[in-house]
Amino acid sequence: MRRETQNLLLLLLGGALLKIALGGSYLRYVKPSLFPWLVVAGVIMIGLAAFAIVRDIRSGGVDHHEHGSRSPWMLLLPVFAIFLIAPPALGADSVTRDRVAAPPPKESLFPNLPPEQAPLLSMSEFVTRVIWDDSGALNSRTVRLQGFVVHPTPGTTQLARMRISCCAADAAPVKVDLAAPAQVTELPADTWIEVTGKLRPGTATEANDYVPTLDAITIQQIPAPQDTYEY
Repeated sequence: MRRETQNLLLLLLGGALLKIALGGSYLRYVKPSLFPWLVVAGVIMIGLAAFAIVRDIRSGGVDHHEHGSRSPWMLLLPVFAIFLIAPPALGADSVTRDRVAAPPPKESLFPNLPPEQAPLLSMSEFVTRVIWDDSGALNSRTVRLQGFVVHPTPGTTQLARMRISCCAADAAPVKVDLAAPAQVTELPADTWIEVTGKLRPGTATEANDYVPTLDAITIQQIPAPQDTYEY
């Protein structure tokens, strides 16, 4: 590949990176936190290409020797895809194709619980473990959970936290039913408490939207945390 072609290819690749980054379509492919790295990479590639072009012009010529390998031309494929096709974000087809792959053992998705007697778990971790961890690690463990009181119906109490992925607009509740002393039903809604208790195995089912039940041992009122959300 001739040097001027290499320089042009580098310029096109850098331009493609800047196009998807500044145009926002990079979110179809990578996390938002990678935006500055895409911009920096695109600027560096364009800068290197411009430097090489200026150097060749000042030197009075370029090397016109044609190398035999055609593999560098493959780098044009993502450029053409970005400028001409604009691949969409992953969708249903990806989900369908993913079904053929065997999932890893569910136990391997979770690290061991902390060795302390009653470890403090986030509500999200607790509920996720209840639903997906087949190892039964929670069945005989005492844990501590923190959240606010909810009374979905008279005489019933839940512990809840709001979990968000991006912002408050996509917030969703994470809930645990409390099998607790009678006085917990007297606590006003939105009261923040720390509950020490044990999971009642088999209580998170499709019928109750996979809300587990915690047999409470102690309940302590706490101040609301500075950041009330989980992530």
